[in-house]
Order: sequence, then C-alpha cells, then structure tokens
Amino acid sequence: MVTKLTLNHRGYSMKILVDAMGGDHAPHAPIEAAIRAAEELDVHIVLIGDEDIIRRELKKNPKYSEDKISIVHAPEVITNNEEPAKAVRRKKGASVVVAANMLRNGEGDAMLSMGSTGALLSAGLLIVGRIKGILRPALGTILPTAQGPKMLIDAGANTNCKPENLVQFGMMGDVYMRNVIGINNPKVGLMSIGEEEGKGDELTKKTFDRMKTAPFNFIGNIEGRDVMEGTTDVMVCDGFVGNVVLKTVEGMGHVIGNMVRDLFTKNIKTKIGALFVMDGVKGFKKAMDYREYGGAPLLGCKSPVIKGHGSSDALAVFNALRQAKMFVATDVISGISEKLKSMEDSEDA
Repeated sequence: MVTKLTLNHRGYSMKILVDAMGGDHAPHAPIEAAIRAAEELDVHIVLIGDEDIIRRELKKNPKYSEDKISIVHAPEVITNNEEPAKAVRRKKGASVVVAANMLRNGEGDAMLSMGSTGALLSAGLLIVGRIKGILRPALGTILPTAQGPKMLIDAGANTNCKPENLVQFGMMGDVYMRNVIGINNPKVGLMSIGEEEGKGDELTKKTFDRMKTAPFNFIGNIEGRDVMEGTTDVMVCDGFVGNVVLKTVEGMGHVIGNMVRDLFTKNIKTKIGALFVMDGVKGFKKAMDYREYGGAPLLGCKSPVIKGHGSSDALAVFNALRQAKMFVATDVISGISEKLKSMEDSEDA
C-alpha cells in the first residue's frame, strides 16, 4: 500500500519528485542532494521511497527542513534485473512508479530517478505519456566535450528507429539545447560513417534527406571523432548507436583518468611535476566530469523526466536536480510542442 503524506509546498514555485531508492548510492546520495537543492535552488523536494529509511537518513543531516522536503512512502523498488515494462505494471508501489503517477496527476513539476533505466523509460512512456505528435521519447545525454556540453540523442531508449524518429530527436535536442543550455541556433548533426551525403546505412541516408528540410540548423553527417571534439551541439542517432557511443566515452574517460593519475604518481620526479600542473589537471577533470552535467532528459514526455546516472553521488544528483529546475523553468515541453507543430505545418504546405 502506498501512503501519501501531507506535502508542505509553502510558497515554492516548483516541486521536484525524486526516486530516493534508485541508484548505486541510494538513499544517501539522493537525500544529501535533496537537502542541498532545497536550500540552494529554492525548490520543494518530494522524496519517494521507504519512509522509515528516508526519515532515518534525513535526521542525520542538521540542514534538513520539513518545510522544504516532503516524503511519500513507496514500499517497493524495481531493480535492473527485472523486465521493466512488466515490473512497472505489476509493482504499483515501486518508487519510480509512484513518482511517475504523481507527475502525471500534477503533483509535481518534474521527476528524477537514478534507478533502472528501463523502468524509468517504461514509466515515462506508459504513465507520464508522450507529447501529442511525438512518436517516441528519447534520452538526450549531455556529454562533456572540448567545446563544452553537447547532447547525444538517442542514448539508449530506442534501438529500432525510422527516419521520422531521428528527425524528431534532432528537433527535441535543438529545443533543449536552446532553452536549457542557452545555445543560440544549435548545430544538429547526424551520426554516420562519413561526412559526405550518401554515406551510412539506409536509415541514415533517408534521415539525411528529411533533415535537410527540417526547421533546425542541420549541418550534415558527423563521425565518431566529432563526438568529443564538440563540433556539433546535437548529435543524432538511434539508441543502439547512441548507447555504444555513450559507454565508449564513459570508458575512455575512466581509462584516461587512471592513466593521468598513474603518470603523476610514477616516481618522485613526476610527483614534483604534478605540483606545477595540478590546477590545469583539476580544471580538465572538472570539465570532463559527468557529475557536473546532471542527468539525461527523457525528451518527448508530457512532463519533465530526468534519468540520473546509476552511479551518481550527491554532487551528480544535485546537478541533476538543478537541471530539472531549468527543464521546467525554460518550458522545454511547450517549446517541443510548438516546434513540432511548425514541422507539421511545413510538411503540409
């Protein structure tokens, strides 16, 4: 049985729903981040999960305020080992399911989960629902690059796509990067095996033709090497390619970090040398740290849904909450609806 407690929402203009039981560091990381966010972001946080566990964790932090944080009891959790769609339908008391139902019913402005990606995707699609006209919601992961944060979309939600899906992914990425990241006229590129028109498989070729007339700044095909160089603001692909790219980038970052650490700790000379470049190394590490960019928005849902990294610590969760606030404040949902309508009108003309 799910028990809904009285929510204190005194004077706050925004309420963010947090799956407190999802992720490798739950519930500590979500709760620590929620306390900080309630204090610094001027939002009301609703923590959803096992009430007793959440209360015990909250009481450990002297900054906890009942006026800024509420609890909704959800006795169940969906794990990564469960079949997502079946679990979402069966486990009505799961924290991610309760959060999605609250979002659908207008009891929150956005939701965040660090738990099972499949469960969040299923909850977003089956419970929150799609924006009218959007064929498939897509995960738009923000990647750190040499030119600042860029979006990779889709990062794993849709493995079998049609050209119209990819065109919509590009459009939604365009709106998000304009509104949330603040990039004027974002460059949208299509992932392929060559920059020239005509390169790629049948899906890529057909998508290229449709993107040429789409109402966003399509710059053509891009290759894998363009991802980390940051030459494109929105990198469009299907979820299979996107997830492979994402995991490759994450793995590369981990390996490079370890190599740099080993280099500077190799011997006394390298340790001394490290002292002279430490500020630069710290700056590089911060720029490439996924925790600084929050989570991945599930674009195309009727309300803002954010997927946090499963290994998110409190810093990553806090930045995901800040991202959720920007998602709501900049009205990305309306922006997508308006852009979609302009696309449909231009196709009918």
